[in-house]
Amino acid sequence: MPQWQKSSYSNGTDGADCLELTLRRDALLLRESDEPDRVLTLTPAALSALISHATQPAVIRK
Repeated sequence: MPQWQKSSYSNGTDGADCLELTLRRDALLLRESDEPDRVLTLTPAALSALISHATQPAVIRK
C-alpha cells in the first residue's frame, strides 16, 4: 500500500481538496484526495512537463 503525501499547497486540513503524491521505483503517482481510486501515473520527466505546462500563462487559441 503506497504512502501518500499531501501537497504543501493543500489547505492543510484532512478535507477532500488535496493533491497527493507517492513514489514508486519507476514512476510518481498523483491523485485527488476526494477521488482516491483515480490515480495518474507519471515518469519524472512527464511530471516535470505537466508542472511546466500548468504554470505557464494561458494561451488564447483562435
